Amino acid sequence: MGVVLALGAAVAYGLSDFVGGLASRRTTPWPVALLGAFGGLVSAAVVAAVRGGDPASADLLWGAAAGLGSGAGSVFLYRGLAIGRMGVVAPVSAVGAAVVPVVVGLATGERPSTLTLVGIVAALPGIWLVARMPETDTRTDTDAAPTHTGFLDGVLAGLGFGLLFVALGQVPEEAGFWPLTVTQAASLVTICLIASGLREAWLPTAASEWWGAVAGLVATAAVLMFLLATQSGLLTVAAVLTSLYPAFTILLAAVVLREHVFRGQAYGLVLCGVAVAFVAAG
Repeated sequence: MGVVLALGAAVAYGLSDFVGGLASRRTTPWPVALLGAFGGLVSAAVVAAVRGGDPASADLLWGAAAGLGSGAGSVFLYRGLAIGRMGVVAPVSAVGAAVVPVVVGLATGERPSTLTLVGIVAALPGIWLVARMPETDTRTDTDAAPTHTGFLDGVLAGLGFGLLFVALGQVPEEAGFWPLTVTQAASLVTICLIASGLREAWLPTAASEWWGAVAGLVATAAVLMFLLATQSGLLTVAAVLTSLYPAFTILLAAVVLREHVFRGQAYGLVLCGVAVAFVAAG
C-alpha cells in the first residue's frame, strides 16, 4: 500500500507542477505560489476537520517545519518553471527531494533492502540524465519555450521539498491531519516572507493566477498520499517513489507544450523507471 500511495503522490505532484508552472509562465510565479498555498490550506483544513486526530505539540512543530520547506520549494520551483524548461527544473528539484530524505532515513536507522538501495542509487544518475540539456540550442522562434534551464531554482526547490518530506515523515498516524493543515499555513507565510524579502509582488492581480489554487489542491492530495505512505512504510522508499513526479511533468510538457524530449532525457526516464521497479520489488 505504501508503494501505491507514493506513486499516487508522484502523479499528483507532476500534475500540480505542470499546472502551476504553466500559470507562472503566463504571469509571475509569486502570486501563483501564494494561491497554491492558499488552496492547499483550505483543502487540508477540510480534511483535518472531517478526519480529526490527536496531534501532540511535536507533531504540529514538524508540520510547521514541513511548511517552511514546502513554501520555499514551491516558490523556487514555480520561478524556475516560469523562466526555464519544465523538463529540467522539475527533475533537478527531484534530486534534492529524493536525496535529503534518503540521507536522513539512513542516518536515523532505516535499513532498506539491497534491491531498494540499488534502486535508490540508480535513480540519481537517471534524474541527472533527465535534467541534462544539450550544449547548444539553435531555435530562433521567440515564442518557443524558454532556453534558460532554471537549474539553480531546481536545486533550491529540491532542498525545500526534501525538508518537507523529512518533516512529514516524523508525523505519526494518530496525529491525524492537523499537522498537514499547519504545513499549509506555514507554507503560506513562508511564501509571503520570501517574496517580500526579494521585493517581488505577490498579491494576485490576474485571473490566470488562480490556477495556482488548483495546483495547490492537487498538491495537497499529493502531500496527503505521501504522509500516508510514510506511515505505512519507510521514509526512504516513499521519498524516492514520490520523486518520480518529474516524469509526469515532462510527459505533460511534451504533449501539451510540445517540449522536445532529448535522447539523453529519454534514457534517464527509462533508468528512473528501472530504479522505481527495484525500489518497489525490494
